[in-house]
Amino acid sequence: MNASIFVDTNVMVYAYDRSEPEKQVKALQILDLLATRKIGAISAQVLAEFFVTVTRKIKEPLTLEQAQKRIQNYLASWTVLDVTPLIIIEAVRGVREYQLSYWDAQIWATARLNQISTVFSEDFATGSILEGISFVNPFAADFELASWL
Repeated sequence: MNASIFVDTNVMVYAYDRSEPEKQVKALQILDLLATRKIGAISAQVLAEFFVTVTRKIKEPLTLEQAQKRIQNYLASWTVLDVTPLIIIEAVRGVREYQLSYWDAQIWATARLNQISTVFSEDFATGSILEGISFVNPFAADFELASWL
């Protein structure tokens, strides 16, 4: 595995959310570049959250068929990490020790236990580092994708 950047669900969702055109363009650029360079990783959790969000929670949802096709494309072109029992235990520790929400803790635990030191997400405080995992908001005004390649 050459993945060095873990991508949270929100980055993937913005690629399909037409109600956020600026974020959509940025998300598409990020996802395309990470996939092309084969340095991006996602998890089974991220794919599940992606499916629910793009079919039910965005203004113009994808059809079930469209969402399934997108997921199949991600499975074929991205490193997809499993959620293991050890990740669940580590996520619980993240909730207990760092007061993360469980789902955010599971993102952190998946990155940490797979030795991926950077998470692209808008759900964590930008610039925060938790046990060696850096959280970066790719939609922040000062974000430059080239500096992460």
